Amino acid sequence: MENVDWGWLLFRFDGRINRAKWWIGLLVVYVVVALVYALAFAFDSGVIYWIAVTMGFLVLWPYLALQIKRWHDRDKSGWWVLIGLIPLIGNLWVLIECGFLAGTPGPNVYGPDPLAQPV
Repeated sequence: MENVDWGWLLFRFDGRINRAKWWIGLLVVYVVVALVYALAFAFDSGVIYWIAVTMGFLVLWPYLALQIKRWHDRDKSGWWVLIGLIPLIGNLWVLIECGFLAGTPGPNVYGPDPLAQPV
């Protein structure tokens, strides 16, 4: 995970990422969400509550960026992110496809293999 471009990883939708970067990115997103909500509940303030709700929507962008790049690595369109909206089965599908199955070896239409060794 050396030399990770966090701006590209969390805020852009182009390219491919491997499973390790997907898991690390999700961990970062979920930690931020947990901290914001913990602050909101700790202070029990209406203003902080609305800040937490706003932050919840703001982390949707990095979550989608991670998901789309991972679907690209599986050689599928970023629109596959919508499968997560199917109750029960959708999130399990996303977990299996993005979290446990390897990406397509070699380059595909979305970019070079993120695990390929530089020549």
